[in-house]
Amino acid sequence: MRHLKAFHVFHVAAALENYSKAADKLCITHGAVSKQIKTLETHLAVNLFYRDGRHVKLTPAGKLLSGYTEQAFNALEAGVQHVTQVTHKHLEVSCEPTLTMRWLMPRLSDFYQNNVDADVRLATAGGPVILGSNGLSLAIRRDDFPLLHDYQQTPLVEEWVGPVFSPEYWQQVQNDAGKIKLLHSQTRPQAWDNWLQGSAALCLKVQGLKVQSLKVQSEQTFAHFYFCLQAVVDNLGAAIGSYPLVMDDLKRGNLVAPFGFTRSGHHYMLLSQDKVLLKQGNTLLGKDSESDTLQRNFIDWLQLNLAACVPNQ
Repeated sequence: MRHLKAFHVFHVAAALENYSKAADKLCITHGAVSKQIKTLETHLAVNLFYRDGRHVKLTPAGKLLSGYTEQAFNALEAGVQHVTQVTHKHLEVSCEPTLTMRWLMPRLSDFYQNNVDADVRLATAGGPVILGSNGLSLAIRRDDFPLLHDYQQTPLVEEWVGPVFSPEYWQQVQNDAGKIKLLHSQTRPQAWDNWLQGSAALCLKVQGLKVQSLKVQSEQTFAHFYFCLQAVVDNLGAAIGSYPLVMDDLKRGNLVAPFGFTRSGHHYMLLSQDKVLLKQGNTLLGKDSESDTLQRNFIDWLQLNLAACVPNQ
C-alpha cells in the first residue's frame, strides 16, 4: 500500500488534533508530521486538516478518513496482539494503579493456583485506553470517563464508597467532626464533595453528628489515590475509600469505616475488543487458542472475585 507511513502519521495526528503532540508520540519532528500530512493530502487530492487559531482541526474528509484509519490500525494492533499471544501464551492487562496494588496483586496467586502456566502481565493506568496497543488485551477501569472506542464493556462490580479512618485517628476525632483532616487525591478530587453532598447527612446521623459539624479546618491533597489511602492507614487523616480498595485493611483492622458505605453511582468495568470476545449468556467466549483460553479463565476469575467486593449492609 502506498504512503502507509503517511497514513499512520495522519492516524496519530487525527486522534490528537495536534501536530506537536503527534510528533512527540511518533518521535519525529513537527516538520516531518506536516510533510507526511501534505504528502497524503496531495495523494488524495483533499484537505484533511484546517487551521483554527493555533490548533488544527479535521475537515469533513479528514473525519471520514480518520474513521477508516482507526479501524485499520486497531485491526492491525489486534492482529499483532493475537499472533504474539498465541506464540508466547501470555495476557497483557491494564488496570487502575490503586486497584492493582490494593486488590489485584494480593489475589493473583489465587488465580495462578488453578492456572499454573499462566503469564498475566500487568500495566497500571487509568482513564482512556487503546486496546491492542503494545499487545494489550483487557483493561479494568472505573467508569468515570467517556469511552473513545466502541469496546465491549462488562460490569465487574458496583462501587460503594465511604469515609475511612485508622482506628487510632478515629478515636481522636470521633467526638468532634470539626477536627477531621480531609485527605484528597488529584485523581479523585471530588470524592469528599460528592459524599458530603449525597450521603453525608444520613451517614453522620448514625454517629449522632450533623453535616454542619464537619467544617473543613484542615485538608491535604496527594498526587494519587494510593498515597491518599496509605496516608489514612498512617493516621494522617480521613479519606473517601472505594470498598474493593480498602476491604483488606478493614478486615485486618488497619482501617475503620464508622459511617458505612453507599453507592457512588459508578462501576468497575472490564473493557475488551468485540472482535476478540463474544458474550453468550454470562460467559465470555473467544477463539480456541491457548492464549484465548487463558483470557477467558482470567475474565471468569475476575468476575467471580470482584463481584463479591461489596459491603455487608
